[in-house]
Amino acid sequence: MAKAIKNVRKLTVTPEEQRSKDLREVEDALIKNKDAILQTMEIMNHMQDKGLLSLLNGLFGQGDKVLHVLVKAVDKPEATNTLKNLLLLVGTLGLINVKQLEPILLKLNSGIARVAEYKDTEEKTSYFDLVRALKDPEINKAITILMQFLKGMGQDTEEFERTTQDTPEKRINQTKNKTME
Repeated sequence: MAKAIKNVRKLTVTPEEQRSKDLREVEDALIKNKDAILQTMEIMNHMQDKGLLSLLNGLFGQGDKVLHVLVKAVDKPEATNTLKNLLLLVGTLGLINVKQLEPILLKLNSGIARVAEYKDTEEKTSYFDLVRALKDPEINKAITILMQFLKGMGQDTEEFERTTQDTPEKRINQTKNKTME
């Protein structure tokens, strides 16, 4: 039969051995993440070149003062209104149908290009010139498009409007009331 173990000794690691083991772990991690570390170093170099690291260092060094200034700036009514307007603007941008807007933007760019090419002269446009210009198919098409745009601008859109005073619950109730009518 085997003898019973009566003495149990803990394996002690010297500080030098622990340091060597830790260094090996760090080296392995560096080798494993070499590409990510090199890209991070490149980003840091760009930030250093642009002065962003100095800026961040200053911000963190004066963190309490900077935070105090930011809180005071945001506490003003103008800042609150700016944030509300920004949120309303972002919500409104979501309503724009970009597919419908693209042809109009292309036409607008074309018009701007023509204006840029136009040489300003002392020549005046008479009423007869305006009437003659209406026979030009491009001008006639542009005026027709402009008239359609103006009709759309004059259209009643009150049912689609949202104001900052409307709460989501109020809008839901308004929608329910309209469907019941």
